[in-house]
Amino acid sequence: MIRQTFRRNERIRRKKEYDAIYRRGIRRHSTHFTVITTSCPSGVSRLGLTVSRKVGNAVKRNRIKRLLREFFRLNRSRFPVPLDIVIIPKRNLPPLTFADVARELESLLISRTDV
Repeated sequence: MIRQTFRRNERIRRKKEYDAIYRRGIRRHSTHFTVITTSCPSGVSRLGLTVSRKVGNAVKRNRIKRLLREFFRLNRSRFPVPLDIVIIPKRNLPPLTFADVARELESLLISRTDV
């Protein structure tokens, strides 16, 4: 069975790493998200989340973070190349289901050809 946990080395944790991705990354936009991607030097896809208070209260922010981490955890093997990914939800986000999140992010991350 394939291990599907969200390990520590798959997280973007330091401000310096976020700044490098913001500077070098390619931005893509959808209805509810902005996604910044860049090639990953470590060879392992990593995820970073930036969810501001403008998205909603703590309950809404934590729910969207859980949905985004779950999408990454289940789909990281489908990325064409190892990527550093930062996902930024837009303000006034309506209640989304996992299917809504998956549909929107698949078009931004999985079907892409450039880095």
